[in-house]
Amino acid sequence: MMQTLLQRSVKFWRSRINPKIAPLITTVGIVGLITCLLIIYLVAQISDEVLEQEAFAFDRTILLWIHSFASPTLDRIMLLVTSLNNPNLVSIIAGVALIMLLWKQCYSEAKIFAIDCAGGVILSYGLKSVFGKARPDLWQSSIKEISFSYPSGHALGSTVLYGFLAYLFATRFPQFSGLIYLLAVILVGAIGLSRLYLGVHWPTDILGGYGIGFLWLTFCITMLKLQKMKQIQT
Repeated sequence: MMQTLLQRSVKFWRSRINPKIAPLITTVGIVGLITCLLIIYLVAQISDEVLEQEAFAFDRTILLWIHSFASPTLDRIMLLVTSLNNPNLVSIIAGVALIMLLWKQCYSEAKIFAIDCAGGVILSYGLKSVFGKARPDLWQSSIKEISFSYPSGHALGSTVLYGFLAYLFATRFPQFSGLIYLLAVILVGAIGLSRLYLGVHWPTDILGGYGIGFLWLTFCITMLKLQKMKQIQT
């Protein structure tokens, strides 16, 4: 009986499930799927603690340690870095990129890019309202933020925007893909660090923003890849 059940399970997998997820596995890859699952677990753990209004001991410790390096020069640098994901500049970058994609008749890329950006905005503002976490108040910051803290909109938004642009450039110039992705990681990482330096986010806000942003970015890129595969097959 056990052998029969196993045979039926294998048959069901091959006939019903495998054909549906095979393109997904091919597109994302086993490592990508495992990475996404680990990030989902991490984000779920952080989010659960935030919902229960639990404090993370290392949040305060890390922020105070970063603040110990504060200086007028670093203040100016971090203010410049954090401005790279301010709404006005991000809107201009996204708008120019969308116009360029449409001008180049890259309609699939333009559509998914628009979904990517819109989804990032919705996730950022929507989740902030859901969790309602207060921002840090450990010292007088040089910038004023009035929205909630978790997840970090700058971490989430920079991952979604600059990550997708990096993918488009890496696809267009594959010989420089490693450098393109490295620069994107440095940029996104610097933006997250600037939020900690300025004292407007907890480290867990940044981790949550990166995790959620990465998952949404992966979903959008996967949609684009599957759409491209479908176009090739037809």
